[in-house]
Amino acid sequence: MLPQSYQKIFRKHLSEQQYLTLEILLLLIQAYRQVKLSKLASLFPQPIKYESRKRNLQRFLGINKLCVKLLWFPLIKYWIRQSLTPQQLNREQRRYFHTKQYQKYGYWMVALDRTQWKGRNIFMVTLVWGTHALPLYWETLNHVGNSNLSTQKRLIKTAIKLLKRCRIVVLADREFHSGKLAK
Repeated sequence: MLPQSYQKIFRKHLSEQQYLTLEILLLLIQAYRQVKLSKLASLFPQPIKYESRKRNLQRFLGINKLCVKLLWFPLIKYWIRQSLTPQQLNREQRRYFHTKQYQKYGYWMVALDRTQWKGRNIFMVTLVWGTHALPLYWETLNHVGNSNLSTQKRLIKTAIKLLKRCRIVVLADREFHSGKLAK
């Protein structure tokens, strides 16, 4: 079962059938630690042939409603709002947030990176959360190699809008060396 906040966001944007498919898919990914479509299709509890389940999942994963801005951004905003208002958390949650230093010296740390992964050029903006990085926004670039300044600015602006009430520090490697990016 998904947390109440997830359910509220997902049900707002997905039909009941799409929501149930997403819930089952997430449970399968967590239980079997697999993201291969063929493996998930073989595990998916649907009384139809394997090939039909696979095509069904492919169609589901291709719907426009499964986008970062529509489903992921509301979850990120919820998490940030929860961390900024600790009085609404129970004792266990407050201890957890205290041990996970999401702020360093009063600033939120945002990291930028671009990676080449199996022929895909992925640009990612993440929120450093303790020893982990929580993806804020990502996009697959249409070209190989480094990203240009206009692409970097566009992607960073999209992610930074989620943290508009927070003071942030941006961390990046030498690919993002332009002083113009800081503006």
